[in-house]
Amino acid sequence: MNHAPKLISRCTVALLLFLLAQSGPLPAAERNMLYRALESIEVDRLNDLVVTLADDTFEGREAGSRGGRAAGTYLIRELKKIGVAGGGVDGAYHQPFGNDYRNILAVLPGSDPKLKDEYIVIGAHYDHVGYGTHRNSYGPIGFIHNGADDNASGTAALLEIAEALMTLPEPPRRSVLFGLWDGEEKGLLGSKHWVGHPTVPLEQIKFVINMDMVGRLGEKGLQVMGTRSGPGLRQMICRENREVGVQLQFPWKIRDNTDHSPFFEQGIPVLSLHTGLHDDYHRPSDDAELINVEGIQEVARLAFHVAHTVAERDTEIDFRPDSRSENAVYRKRFEQTLENRKPRLGISWDRDADATQGIRLMEIRPGSPAARAGLTVGDRMTQFDGRSISSQAQLVQLVLAASATVPVLVDRSGSEEPVTVEIELDGKPIRLGLSWREDEGEPGSVTVIHVVAGSPAYHGGLKTRDRVYEVNGKPFQDSDAFRQMVTTLDMPMNLLVERHGLLEQVTLQPLDSVERVARRE
Repeated sequence: MNHAPKLISRCTVALLLFLLAQSGPLPAAERNMLYRALESIEVDRLNDLVVTLADDTFEGREAGSRGGRAAGTYLIRELKKIGVAGGGVDGAYHQPFGNDYRNILAVLPGSDPKLKDEYIVIGAHYDHVGYGTHRNSYGPIGFIHNGADDNASGTAALLEIAEALMTLPEPPRRSVLFGLWDGEEKGLLGSKHWVGHPTVPLEQIKFVINMDMVGRLGEKGLQVMGTRSGPGLRQMICRENREVGVQLQFPWKIRDNTDHSPFFEQGIPVLSLHTGLHDDYHRPSDDAELINVEGIQEVARLAFHVAHTVAERDTEIDFRPDSRSENAVYRKRFEQTLENRKPRLGISWDRDADATQGIRLMEIRPGSPAARAGLTVGDRMTQFDGRSISSQAQLVQLVLAASATVPVLVDRSGSEEPVTVEIELDGKPIRLGLSWREDEGEPGSVTVIHVVAGSPAYHGGLKTRDRVYEVNGKPFQDSDAFRQMVTTLDMPMNLLVERHGLLEQVTLQPLDSVERVARRE
């Protein structure tokens, strides 16, 4: 591997229809077909490929070197074994360029007469840095840099994806071009050459998946760069991730550090997969025994799912020009959470004290509804809005759900009888307890930017930066549609939520239900 935002207009009807279609279960026959294809992506086979490509025999696979050319010949032999046709000029498997460099190309023609002239590119560079130099190695130089992670891992994943696609009873509707790029370590030379001298018309390339360093999957998960390059890509890859379950990271800035870049510069939507840098990066120690082969399998299966879905869909994915300028600053601005809302009551109490006989007030905030009503420190609140208080959680629920003016019963020092106080609460009753923001780069979703403590959203487990994709099993078009659904549908309510690329169902219970649970506890 070479080392408030401006947003687009609302998504097209075609994209929304696609998302709607994706939300439903696949027919059993198609699911079984895809399952068999996924099963063909095997750990043992991936391990053999990585071990072979990272062997000293290939002398670090430097572009133009004896070892680099030998690695290219090996890859052509493997592609022929799989049965995928050559993707170069006149059906050749190689595209020579530069100083004895070679891109290795193969193609799986599509099955749809109308869509087979459109292509999905699955790419990975197969070269590395040979014996290393002061320019491309972190040392020591003069020793073979086998590049097991960089990028035998991505190359192995590509070969297994190609084999999985070949196991399908029928090819995907669109054609798939497999590009094993040479010269990436010398400045993305192979992918740049192909874009400048494409073996199929560049305008027919509709989507690119690049895999560079996918062999060290760990706790941080898989980095997925490029989801901003096409509307709805993040939701699409998360839905496909249901079958794999890898934690995902989604950087906004699309860097020009690997082979997706020449395609992205041409206005083609891209996804680039990467499991992160490490201490063995561009060092002789990047060897096969350090590779997480099971992790490569998970990445390859996810990439297979995404490639198959994009190749099968009715419409192509539009490119988002705004993705060229979006970066971490834009992301931080978009994901900025709201300030804590103004408290409805304005009190605090001893959180460790027993609340079964009411709650003793420890603080009254100046200017708050409690202060305006005359509550004082030391008062013990025993009833709120006609209900006896038996727990702290119950009081929180009562305050959130209450209407504007409520009676409160307190035991007060110096008063023989309980005192009733009328309190005019600030704000409106809370139904869900969440605020959200719409990201027009990700249509059909909203991003949570605030969760009210004690609310249904809070007890349901929602967190800021969660993305919501469905309400009660139904997708929605935009923020307005989401608002309409969550404010009118009965509770309990189920939300399909994405967090770090993983989907889960979150159930929001009505406040009175949470209150009953609190009383039982």
